Amino acid sequence: MQRKRYAPGRTGPTARTAVVLTSVLGLGLGLGLTGCSAGAPADDIVVDAKAGPAAPVAPPGRYRTLFEPCGSVPAAALKDLLPGAAALPDVERGRAYRGIAAVTYDTDRRVGCTWRADTPDTSHRLTLDIERVVSYDTTVSDADRAQEVFTGKQLGAGIPLPPTAPPTPTATTPAAPTTTAAAGAPFSVPGKAPATRAPATGATTGTTTGAPAGGTTTGPAPTGSGSADPTSTGLEPRILDGLGDIAYLDDVLSKVGANVHQRAVSVVFRTSNVIVTVSYREQTTGSAEAPDSGELQEKARNLARLLAERLEE
Repeated sequence: MQRKRYAPGRTGPTARTAVVLTSVLGLGLGLGLTGCSAGAPADDIVVDAKAGPAAPVAPPGRYRTLFEPCGSVPAAALKDLLPGAAALPDVERGRAYRGIAAVTYDTDRRVGCTWRADTPDTSHRLTLDIERVVSYDTTVSDADRAQEVFTGKQLGAGIPLPPTAPPTPTATTPAAPTTTAAAGAPFSVPGKAPATRAPATGATTGTTTGAPAGGTTTGPAPTGSGSADPTSTGLEPRILDGLGDIAYLDDVLSKVGANVHQRAVSVVFRTSNVIVTVSYREQTTGSAEAPDSGELQEKARNLARLLAERLEE
């Protein structure tokens, strides 16, 4: 029998090539199937029935920056607030009107400035503090957080919050007893006479004036030598209307030493997420009369209105 001639490169290599191709294709198919099976099919995805829509993010505050404080008070207003500066030498008068900026670490969050003018008998000091409040809770807006800060300042000054309607008594919930809110208590400084703070509007009920919590004092609260009772003139610490979103005024008279009287008036207001504090203080010595409450309050309120208008620009 005649043998078939062997053709090199046809039978052996072809077979081997087919085997290699088959292996590669098989491996590819295997990988493809494995890749498809690695992901969970749509039917196997578990949906949490308790998951609801994402919570809404509270809006940011209206203000992102703050204005420069030392240049925010007009020259005419400074001359009125610092009457003693007019008698100072030129260099000292210019320094008094320029003011001294407060040292802060972030001028977009807090700024301030202080002006001062002294004479032998009187001393005037004006301080501005401007704070931009930012909430770090995504569910609380910057304005709401600013209101919380404002409320803390108001209560710290002894000015009560506006009254709210009491809850209706039920058979299982007895009615809460009526209490009398105490006005801010006088504070004492070592070596100095205690300061006098007039009772805030709405802080007491009935005819009791200046009584501490649970007290029965019937006389007017003392306000220091040479000063009329602010409660009889409507100059007591109180909530202010028409200034920012909300505002209050505080008035404290203190006696420093034997012949020194000091009155400090503060006007604090909030506009959106910015809180502005205007502190105006006058100190008299010797035979000079005690600082007048009405005059200081009017000047502090006028400056606060100017700053509120500045924020609206």
